[in-house]
Amino acid sequence: MEDVRRRYLEQIRGGNLSPALAEAFATVPREIFVPDGFHRRDGQWVVPADPEYLPTVYSDDVLVTKLAGDVPISSSSQPSLMAAMIEALDVAPGMRILEIGAGTGYNAALLASLGAVVTTVDVQADVAARARSALARAGIAGVRVEAADGYTGGPPDRYDRIIVTVGVAGISPHWLDRLAPGGRLIVPVAHGGIHPVLDVRPGPLTATVVCAAGFMGAAGPLGARHPHSHPPVAVALDNLEEVSPARWRPALDVDAYRGLWFAAAAWHHRVSHASIPGREQSYFAVLDDSGAGGAVVLADGAILAAGPEAERCVAVGTALSDRWWSLNRPPIRAWRIGFAQVGDPATPIWSPNSWTLATAAEDPAPPEA
Repeated sequence: MEDVRRRYLEQIRGGNLSPALAEAFATVPREIFVPDGFHRRDGQWVVPADPEYLPTVYSDDVLVTKLAGDVPISSSSQPSLMAAMIEALDVAPGMRILEIGAGTGYNAALLASLGAVVTTVDVQADVAARARSALARAGIAGVRVEAADGYTGGPPDRYDRIIVTVGVAGISPHWLDRLAPGGRLIVPVAHGGIHPVLDVRPGPLTATVVCAAGFMGAAGPLGARHPHSHPPVAVALDNLEEVSPARWRPALDVDAYRGLWFAAAAWHHRVSHASIPGREQSYFAVLDDSGAGGAVVLADGAILAAGPEAERCVAVGTALSDRWWSLNRPPIRAWRIGFAQVGDPATPIWSPNSWTLATAAEDPAPPEA
């Protein structure tokens, strides 16, 4: 068990954990929060009696704990992503923290281990009950679990920090009402078919990017489509053909490709997430109006396309890539985001509506032909 925990910390430490957060990950028993088992990323259900149970629990991977059909609706998030979000939250002992999306309760337990006083809410009453039970079994004090609508924010208390662990379309005004002066929100907000994590500051509402991420999407007002929404995720684009060869050698690494993806979605409203049958990686695509065809830009600059509007989508994908290169390949953290209120007047949200480059990447090299 000691070796398993040590490897676990080594995986998470890629994000340069603070000593306090490293201690929290080392001491809070993750297995207590998935006592009935979980679905691995490949869909296999793993239970405590299985040999791979503990090695998978103590891996840097998401553990899905509840499905609606084939769609995940509750989980324990990828630990390195949890770590990045908690570090961005800048927690100090005694801080009051509101968490939207209780999940298994593990994230709230980590926050409490840092000395925070946590209120975590989940719209699913059964999920909230299991999280409450797991926190009690783990002996974690300082966490209140409420079954409540995340849009409203649950009990009308004041908080120094708010962290959201579900993908949302924007910021609830109720969260802003609960935030103490000088507070901040760490929130994964939809952008180009994924959910980059934003560090949001009120007055006027602005944000910077913490990291790229993908989350399960919220239901209700927090997940509502609006005038700034990108197309829904393309589950798979079939019959793709290479129409533009590789342009970049070496191919973009993961961080650079995320920078391209974020920029493309900031500049064009038809950019979204797409998957390609037979490939595990996620890609960004310029989707046509049907959402079933378009152009996929690969990490080496090659473009695959399908559908009656393929030529137009390829031209857009090429232009977006060229624009990103011409600006010295800005990373996602180079962007500053502004917000506007959208949605149903009865349940509005603050959604990103402007993206400004504050810095440029340091690599001025042009793409190779």
